[in-house]
Amino acid sequence: MFSLNTGAYASEVFRAGIQSIERGQMEAARGLGFSYLEAMRFAIVPQAVRRVIPPLLNEFVILIKDTALVVVLGLLASQYELYVTAQNGYSATFNATFFIATAIGYLVITLPLLGAVNAVERRLPSGLVGIAGAGG
Repeated sequence: MFSLNTGAYASEVFRAGIQSIERGQMEAARGLGFSYLEAMRFAIVPQAVRRVIPPLLNEFVILIKDTALVVVLGLLASQYELYVTAQNGYSATFNATFFIATAIGYLVITLPLLGAVNAVERRLPSGLVGIAGAGG
């Protein structure tokens, strides 16, 4: 279920990234003698990849957070995830340490990913260009 949702979202992000490249880029590549596929390969897609990396990384962080929703799917005991395991531990011992460990586990997974997303967003240029002489 998560893989289908993430796959659909990722394909939409790539589509939007490709469509966000200005039409003039394709026209310039075609004007240089590139075929359509060469223009896509050498001019459009490399620019689009720079634009889609941050939203894709954000989607993967959201996917990790959404795994807690597996609780409502009614899975077998062998298919439980982190939160259900903590819930079972709490039910058996009435010790809330299991929930604290689960929260720390999610933080250990998501905080480095969020840091990576922020680092990538800072390092990669957006691909947007300004108009020379505009804005004073």
